[in-house]
Amino acid sequence: MSTVARSKTAPASKTASKGVPPEILRQVKLLELRTRGLVNSLFTGEYRSVFKGQGMEFAEVREYQPGDEVRSIDWNVTARMGKPYVKRYIEERELTVMLAVDLSGSERFGTRLRFKSELASELAAVLAMSAIRNNDRVGAVLFTDRIEHVVPPRKGRRHALRLIRDLLAFEPEGKGTDLAAALEYTGKMLSHKAIIFVVSDFQSADLEQPLKLLAQRHDVVAVTVDDPSEQALPDIGLARFVDPETGQVLDVDTSDPGVRLSFAEQVTAELGARKHLLRRLSIDEIAVRTDAGVVDPLIKFFRTRETRSRRR
Repeated sequence: MSTVARSKTAPASKTASKGVPPEILRQVKLLELRTRGLVNSLFTGEYRSVFKGQGMEFAEVREYQPGDEVRSIDWNVTARMGKPYVKRYIEERELTVMLAVDLSGSERFGTRLRFKSELASELAAVLAMSAIRNNDRVGAVLFTDRIEHVVPPRKGRRHALRLIRDLLAFEPEGKGTDLAAALEYTGKMLSHKAIIFVVSDFQSADLEQPLKLLAQRHDVVAVTVDDPSEQALPDIGLARFVDPETGQVLDVDTSDPGVRLSFAEQVTAELGARKHLLRRLSIDEIAVRTDAGVVDPLIKFFRTRETRSRRR
């Protein structure tokens, strides 16, 4: 795992290409069909119970029914009508969900079922469709070592499909990672509290302060995307490795047990530091891997959050 230093960011939104290849449109349709089933069968209730609205809005008064809360009785209407009436409120949703998605070179890597970027797109699609299904706004910030593309948060199925299309079709200019600048930019573009899913392998420097500042104003969830081959060096003799972000070439004798042990220790230390940082900042983590799906990690996340909110 290489750590890439921050570079200067040009925080400017760019539009995706208008001429979308038919193959991308087919991928969007397939991804919508797959994620729609997951959203409808598994995640709609989970999502709504975890991400509450911003308040309650008065809807109407109606006649009291057995089981209604006594505290909801409207005593003025009850006195006029001669029998008990209760106030009914509806939840003011109006939530904004932002997907900050890492498109750097390290994301275009995978040795198992799919690339890390493909896994990130599928998970982002599930979250986008869940938000739209609950009439929330959803947007995205796609970044590398710069802000590559911004989809402002809006509602509706067509908007969600446009967002998914951009995730699949957009070709970034940068290869490096400047996650700190992306976090800062995302925070500045949102005037109200939002739910921000940061989808990345978090192989970037100087993250604690920008993560802390963002989490103070918003509900931040870290989606960590990993590939198993990044965590264990195979014994394949002399091998040449190319850093996908910097292009640096390194020849390594993987048959040397000391080299493999040193690599494993470094990876363990980096993953441990990442997990410790997120826990210290009270940021929830959804850990996904290219050799598995997104369903189980998402269900675990939703249910852990719901259990925690009940205890509170």
